[in-house]
Amino acid sequence: MSEAHHALAGWREEMSSAWLYRALAEVERGTPRERLFASLAREAESQAAIWAEAAKRGGASVPAAFVPSLRMRIVAALARRYGPRPVRGVLAAMKVRGLSVYSHAQPGHPAPTSIEEMARRHRGLGAGGNLRAAVFGVNDGLVSNTSLILGVAGAAASGEVILLTGVAGLLAGAFSMAAGEWVSVRAQREMFEYQIGLERAELAEYPAEEARELALVYEARGLPADEAAALATATIADPAKALDTLAREELGLNPDELGSPWGAAGSSFVSFALGALIPLAPFLALSGPAALGASVGVAAAALFAVGATISLFTGRSALRDGLRMLAIGAAAGAVTYAAGSLLGVSLG
Repeated sequence: MSEAHHALAGWREEMSSAWLYRALAEVERGTPRERLFASLAREAESQAAIWAEAAKRGGASVPAAFVPSLRMRIVAALARRYGPRPVRGVLAAMKVRGLSVYSHAQPGHPAPTSIEEMARRHRGLGAGGNLRAAVFGVNDGLVSNTSLILGVAGAAASGEVILLTGVAGLLAGAFSMAAGEWVSVRAQREMFEYQIGLERAELAEYPAEEARELALVYEARGLPADEAAALATATIADPAKALDTLAREELGLNPDELGSPWGAAGSSFVSFALGALIPLAPFLALSGPAALGASVGVAAAALFAVGATISLFTGRSALRDGLRMLAIGAAAGAVTYAAGSLLGVSLG
């Protein structure tokens, strides 16, 4: 790509951001975030002017007016309909900054006073997220394979058929979960890498403007304007720290939580498989009604245990969450067993 075309692409990126900032400012009318997004829109327009001049010097023709794409209009419509918080991942992918205001510094919380304190607020979240994902992965495997086994058992299938079906359900579900997790984490990493590439180029092109953007985010997070400006200037002066900080504070992304696509896929595969193995295990050692009874018993105990573990994340009673999960699993199993019985009769 020639320098002129690169500059023209930069102009489009900044004008797109400015248009979305204006849309978000309208959505946030009457809140402190309205001023943040209106100010960011002006900064983006200022940066677009720099790219426009570079494009003109290279002989490129800059459009007289910016026309937002259909994709941008759809994203803006979603933000108006549901609010910016639920769609902040999409907004980050479209070069919208300042999204950390939707995940930190809630009213009533003390404002951060340094970049080190702000960074600390992003740490320590990954381990809890991994544990939560593992628990729910086990729960998915447990409920889905228990229901599958009961459905096949309801059709009066033999123990060998139930075992084969359970193994197939375990493998199919585990591979499906792993594939979905790989795609999800890979997409997150690609988006992060692309956005960091943009930030790196902008830091080299106009560091002062990037410092002003970051200062606006800090100010919206609760720092006085002069302290926000000083902190942003000091941060931008260190390129390595600047990129990490811009990812966290402007994009609302935590690089430490992105993880490895293969690691996430493997973890998802294992957790689902462990859950799916629980109701299947009795059929490896027993046969006939004894195997089915044992399967139902261990699945019920596991459902209660998983529900009780989920209470660690909800803060509610372990007994309440355990019984609720047991009831959900029992309902799913009863429905699939009844469906298998009806199909077994009709096909028999």
